[in-house]
Amino acid sequence: MEFKLADIGEGIHEGEILRWVVKEGDQVEQDAPLVEVQTDKVAAELPSPVAGVIERIVAREGQVVPVGTVLAVISEAGAHPAAAAASVAAPVAAEVQASAQEKPATQASAAQEGRATAAPGASGAARRGGKRRALATPHVRALARKLGVDIDEIDGTGPVGRVTEEDVRRFAEGGRGPAVEPDRGHTEHAVEAQPTAASRVATPEASGELVEQVPLRGLRRRIAEHMVQAKRIIPHATHIDEVEMDGIEALRERLRPYAEARGVKLTSLAFFVKAVAIALKEFPYVNASVDEAQEHVLLRRYYHIGIAVDTEQGLIVPVVKHADQKSVFEIGREVSDLARRARENRLSLDEVTGSTFTISNAGAVGGLYATPIINYPESAILGIHKMAPRPVVRNNEIVIRNIAHVSLSFDHRIIDGGMAIRFTNRVRELLEEPDRLWAELR
Repeated sequence: MEFKLADIGEGIHEGEILRWVVKEGDQVEQDAPLVEVQTDKVAAELPSPVAGVIERIVAREGQVVPVGTVLAVISEAGAHPAAAAASVAAPVAAEVQASAQEKPATQASAAQEGRATAAPGASGAARRGGKRRALATPHVRALARKLGVDIDEIDGTGPVGRVTEEDVRRFAEGGRGPAVEPDRGHTEHAVEAQPTAASRVATPEASGELVEQVPLRGLRRRIAEHMVQAKRIIPHATHIDEVEMDGIEALRERLRPYAEARGVKLTSLAFFVKAVAIALKEFPYVNASVDEAQEHVLLRRYYHIGIAVDTEQGLIVPVVKHADQKSVFEIGREVSDLARRARENRLSLDEVTGSTFTISNAGAVGGLYATPIINYPESAILGIHKMAPRPVVRNNEIVIRNIAHVSLSFDHRIIDGGMAIRFTNRVRELLEEPDRLWAELR
């Protein structure tokens, strides 16, 4: 059978072959990992749909192929290997060659990421031999086996019907139906491996000095493409301000024992997320995006806050869904969990999908301020920078206060400077006067 790059929706058009876990001639079991693939959304190991033998590996490591491309040929258990390989060898070679020639067109279509939909005929379950087969990752399948659940009986709530970890646990506890309708949004990237040492090449320059050539692949390439796309399409402008954090810090200290009793590491970031979610309701264009093709502004009435996480592999943006409906404790717990699993490369596709506004918190690293790049197709991003004691003037006297600089980069097509300043002022007043923050909770 032909093992193809599946369409998992979310605007994904292509994938990069990062690493083959198997080699030709290997015997594989059903659901065993075959290949690691990086898409615009997530990096994941794709499992084998059947038990059998790897007759031929078609797509090479480092190659970018469109959805639907044959990656390998598998001889199913009981089938005649030679006949299986011969029956698909010629069309497979032609398909991979065609995919390489079509790459420029594929890259152009990727610019429509924020508006793209799944290809016709895409579904969350495949059918083999008349039996429905659920779409799920190896981790989720392993969990289903551990809990004694037939994963093919579960209705997935993930993208295009993908079965998630939450679906499996809910089914095992007796809840057979999906709890919520999955969101359809966008994200930046998820984690994967960097180029290996074997892929690095040292070459001499004309001066005789050595230069190391490192392939731009995987997550690093996706980040590069995404940043170029954002800067090319969105006319960026940045507003910079400062926030006095003494009130929030005092409140955080008072709440610390209660947070620790609930297993929550309460940081100032949780308060920023809550303040931003409140302010976005009052400034809908800061929670919007531009549909260039239809010439529409999409005002989103839900508030999914992306949190940029600095990992060894690159920048990951997991998402706190419906932040406006969650308490500061709930947000703090979720942010800590998402950041930890981002660094461990254990985020699901749904957890890095659907942000409507992004916060980039560089305060732990340092720096006075910066101009963050918007997470396309969003309309704004808030940068939070190092908090430190600084002299300020209050009532005509110089006093020391804990000050954090913030920078709001915004899409100047739909957000003017006045709106950006008023939005930032609203976030600032909620943080500088925590009583207002609690008064706004619903």
